[in-house]
Amino acid sequence: MTAKAAETLPPRTNVLWYRQPARAWVEALPLGNGRLGAMVFGGVEKERIQLNEETIWVGFERDVNNPIALRNLPDVRRLLFEGKELEATALGSKTLMGVPDKVQSYQPLGDLILEMPAAASAAEYRRELDLDAAVATTTFVAGGVQFTREAFVSAPDQVIVVRVAASKPGAVHVRIRLERSQEGITNADPSNPGTLILRGQLTAIDPKSQQNKGLRFEGKLTTQAKGGALKADGNSVVVEGADEVVIRVAAGTNYRAQSVEGIVSKTLVAAQKPFAELKRAHIADHQVYFRRVALELPANAALAALPTDERLARVKAGEADESLAALYFQYGRYLLLGSSRPGTLPANLQGVWNEQMKAPWNADYHTNINLQMNYWLAEVSNLSECHTPLFDYMDSLVKPGSRTAKIHYGAGGWVVHHLSDIFGYTAPADGIWGVWPMGAAWLAQHPWERYRFTADRGFLEKRGYPLMKGAAEFVLDFLVEAPPGTPVAGMLVTAPSHSPENSFRKKDGTVAMFTYAATMDIAICRDLLQNCVSASKVLATDAEFRARCEAALAKLPPLRISPRTGKLMEWVEDYDEPEPQHRHVSPLFTLHPSEQISLTRTPELAAAARKTLEARGDKSTGWSTAWKMNFWARLRDGERAYKLWGMLIRTCTLPNLFDTHPPFQIDGNFGGTAGIAEMLLQSHAGEMFLLPALPKAWGEGRVKGLRARGAFEVDLEWSGGRLKEARVRSLRGNPLQLRADGPLAVTLNGKAVKTVPADGALTFNTSTGRVYVVRPALA
Repeated sequence: MTAKAAETLPPRTNVLWYRQPARAWVEALPLGNGRLGAMVFGGVEKERIQLNEETIWVGFERDVNNPIALRNLPDVRRLLFEGKELEATALGSKTLMGVPDKVQSYQPLGDLILEMPAAASAAEYRRELDLDAAVATTTFVAGGVQFTREAFVSAPDQVIVVRVAASKPGAVHVRIRLERSQEGITNADPSNPGTLILRGQLTAIDPKSQQNKGLRFEGKLTTQAKGGALKADGNSVVVEGADEVVIRVAAGTNYRAQSVEGIVSKTLVAAQKPFAELKRAHIADHQVYFRRVALELPANAALAALPTDERLARVKAGEADESLAALYFQYGRYLLLGSSRPGTLPANLQGVWNEQMKAPWNADYHTNINLQMNYWLAEVSNLSECHTPLFDYMDSLVKPGSRTAKIHYGAGGWVVHHLSDIFGYTAPADGIWGVWPMGAAWLAQHPWERYRFTADRGFLEKRGYPLMKGAAEFVLDFLVEAPPGTPVAGMLVTAPSHSPENSFRKKDGTVAMFTYAATMDIAICRDLLQNCVSASKVLATDAEFRARCEAALAKLPPLRISPRTGKLMEWVEDYDEPEPQHRHVSPLFTLHPSEQISLTRTPELAAAARKTLEARGDKSTGWSTAWKMNFWARLRDGERAYKLWGMLIRTCTLPNLFDTHPPFQIDGNFGGTAGIAEMLLQSHAGEMFLLPALPKAWGEGRVKGLRARGAFEVDLEWSGGRLKEARVRSLRGNPLQLRADGPLAVTLNGKAVKTVPADGALTFNTSTGRVYVVRPALA
């Protein structure tokens, strides 16, 4: 292909654009509706749109629990308490793992291919993704004709829609194919020459029956041409001499139903509406969510006018482009909307987008931070509905997780280890590091956060608290009293335990990762039990269970500071670390996303957290860099958080702004978006802090529509690095404790309400629906 780029156009906010087609998947542009995904390459003579459907996942529902786990658990614990970690590792690896000890991969549906050979020589080329409309558009001129391709994935109509149009009547000539590299066959529908059907079955052999229990899948497209001729040609659809062509693709599996064929056909029949109507409904639906929040940061006009890849390259070379952070923030929100909506599965390690049959880490659900990080932005960035698939998924894990809790630990409640899939895998997996039964306990923080942001008591009572209580029931049964001779004798501890994926070195030179009472485990247990106590008080229920939680909390080991290093201790003893800059900063779960450490309430621990971060270093993987950005924001160090933002965008960002571990993992995008929000607004520890970690480079700006705990919606405007005005809308009439740097004056309808002192926070009552205006107080 020979393509000449279009001239640079005036920049539009919230648009990614490029002068050339994507050469690789990480340059393609993502579209999604939560269930379906598409990656648009923007080719000229050959367009590839890579397709995903969220349930095309190898595997099947089965009992993966290990029947010998429970009888070996006491010996594993004994060895750990005796300091024989390597012996415990050997025994645990043989007896505690799931059977099998692996999950399999999420896979692509296939590719939609559009061949337009007459357009091989093109000029004035441009491809873009409009985040505000969730539409990808490719335009170019060939043979004196302007061609336009538009694509979107509709949530209202549950189809992928592609339109090819030309400025000259009869100029559209296109061959359309639907392909998959394995386990699928495409056929034309003889009764409808504009229809292609891709059908197949994933390979997942049940070792007991030797039957293939893999999911059956179907992708079906219809083609509608305005003018010209349309015909089937083998497994292709060929259109000649049309004014425009509209393609609709529906897809599904039998994951939720016995048969998939009828569902896909019914969806396509319902979507046979005019293109303009499909597009209008799609955009209207998307903008209900996307337009809730707007962010403006200082703009470099010269860089903002460049294509996104060139703009990114200039930033990686050291130039300043602060408004790129605003684009990145909105891109994170866009990606969550595209990969997690009510009624869908939650976003996996790659959201909903994957081109590989064997994806990195299977594009699974890693529950030792990655799945949780995917949802840190949901509430604060005003996409609470996008959080719902995580709760649905947690509900689906309760039954298998309860069985694992009983068979592996003799415990009640429900458990998840460090990963899962869509078939209810809750046993330990991968290796000894997978014997980490804290996944459900950490996930259970999320329904409590939903309640804290929304004050939705009905949600807490019907959905949130049952999930939390079930996870806590497991924790209460799993905790054991540490024996005499251990550093935490008589206290309740987790055993076995890990500080996820990290290792320690003992004084005798032994390197291990299997232990008991790792700091993160104890912190997760404390967080969950405290949240259950609070939730039971809100609901005025479960006094006996609350007492059990409170009794256990009183016996948990406290957070400890190393007298040797001044850092927060990561392990039960003050071990050395073979990898001191490990990507997991697990002991600082206590700082973020938990709030057991804060500058105001625990200054000594906050200082230890800072030393821990400094020792860990800044350079890391994409998601870890995003986490560190959130840590520094919690410590109200705007300049250090900004430094981490710079590292995230310069070292961990791909041409289409996907985050890279490497390779691509979407959690870094979501964690980075959450980090930007954390720099502008914090509402943990019972108070709202305005502009808590604003860096100098973001001295001017505004944000509209962020959400805060206590059920508040907040607009902020600042100038010269100081707050100019905040508008705080009370959604539930809860009391508000407010803090900022410097004294604040609060007014309602122009009348003074309170003045917040410069050296502290102030609490006042609010009324539902009222907007409280906050400005700096006059000296």
